[in-house]
Amino acid sequence: MLRHLYIKNYALIDELDIDFYSGFSVITGETGAGKSIILGAIGLLLGQRADSKVVKSEQLKCIIEATFSIDGTEHIMRRELTSAGKSRSFIDDELSTLQEMREFGERLLDVHSQHQNLLLQKEDFQLSVLDIIAGNDIAPYSAAYNAYLDAEQQLRDMIAADSQAHQDEELMRFQLEELTKADLDADEQESLEEEQETASHAEDIKSLLFEASSILSTDDNGAVDLLRLASQRITSASELSSHLSEVSDRLESTYIELKDIASVVEDELDNVSFDPERLAYINERLDLIYTLQKKHSVNTVGELLEKQEQLQQIIDSLDNSGEEIEAQKAKVEQLRTNAEKLAEALSVARKKAVSSVEKDIVARLADLGMPSIVFSVNIQEKKLSHDGKDKVEFLFSANKGMPMRPVTQVASGGEIARLMLALKALIGGAVKLPTIIFDEIDTGVSGRIAEQMALIMREMGDKERQVISITHLPQIAARGIHHYRVEKHETAEGTTTSIMRQLSDEEREREIAQMLSGADVSAAAIENAKELLWK
Repeated sequence: MLRHLYIKNYALIDELDIDFYSGFSVITGETGAGKSIILGAIGLLLGQRADSKVVKSEQLKCIIEATFSIDGTEHIMRRELTSAGKSRSFIDDELSTLQEMREFGERLLDVHSQHQNLLLQKEDFQLSVLDIIAGNDIAPYSAAYNAYLDAEQQLRDMIAADSQAHQDEELMRFQLEELTKADLDADEQESLEEEQETASHAEDIKSLLFEASSILSTDDNGAVDLLRLASQRITSASELSSHLSEVSDRLESTYIELKDIASVVEDELDNVSFDPERLAYINERLDLIYTLQKKHSVNTVGELLEKQEQLQQIIDSLDNSGEEIEAQKAKVEQLRTNAEKLAEALSVARKKAVSSVEKDIVARLADLGMPSIVFSVNIQEKKLSHDGKDKVEFLFSANKGMPMRPVTQVASGGEIARLMLALKALIGGAVKLPTIIFDEIDTGVSGRIAEQMALIMREMGDKERQVISITHLPQIAARGIHHYRVEKHETAEGTTTSIMRQLSDEEREREIAQMLSGADVSAAAIENAKELLWK
């Protein structure tokens, strides 16, 4: 439950530091004093979007922090805002997202404001009330239903893809046949291009090699023969002058190397030949490869082979697509049957809970001044959806003899407020939510009815729960165990500030008296207040 609330630099609030307690607490104060501001601050802790305009001073940071006690363990939620629009959220001093704040806060606190009465217009709210009382865990059904939807979507995708593939089948089969007939090899393009380069210049290469061979090996005048004669002369000279021996060795090595080169040139000359048929084959083969690459928008033979494999896979799948689609249809049917089975279990539990919901609501509304109330929960079957197969509608008649109609069509504001309180009390008995805050749920009621509403809220607070009611009715304020007042003051600087403080017994008597009689508190009003408070 909410143990402590700290607010700084928020709207009209300079600083608020206050403790809360278990049981039923009430908050009162004149209109415009700041009750809604405090709720707005709590809303920020529950993940609502922030408006930088709520930061009271542009020079200061706005801080909202609440301490909750859950099973003896304390948890702290904190929100920080700046006038520049920056916001940070923390759970137990760890940086958190707004979604995490919302999810964490939903387990701790429920704020019921007047606009929540609009929930009665929503079918899913009415259905959730029934599920809570029935003790339904809708998660297994939701998982099964989503699995069914996913499988159904997958089936639609498979059918669409199969239809498109069959439209393109003739083209794909032609492309596959063309690639298969090409009998491609991943390494052939580079080899063929090198061979094409050589074959295209065979005549020039042969002529140049012949000239080089003639220069190297012509009898008596060839470079090899001349180098041999030179080597012999230097060798003879080195025998007469020893310092020439190194030159002789080098020249001998050069002669041997040149002789080997001449032999290689001779071999290359013998190997070079011009084969027009081979060149025509190479050109034709490369033209085929280049054409296929351009057609399939790729640059290598390896990519063409990948394309060939892809086409083969698609065509193989086309040949088996009928079987795969039928298998998916069977899967969809199985998942649908499973979802329907779980939906039926939810439906059975909901129908069992109807009687207790109707009896409880009628009894509570009778206590709230509606003795002739007729309330019914109507369940009709609908198409399988995210919450099952039941359409739930609350039917209502405030007077005997009047036909029941949907509650939002016939109930007045005061009746809606009482019905929502009855529903909250009913839900609160099934869901152990630690803290519930009612924001002027007493709108449209007064007198004895207000007192009965207070008794219901106090009863809710007596069951290990914290209930806080923001009220303008003395009958409700008097039933609170703890009483807080929100006040507005003008500061010396001419600005307005709002504070909240817990009232003593004497202060409570005067506050209730003022709520009863207005600004002029008479002795009679004080006595009436005491009677309300201490009876």
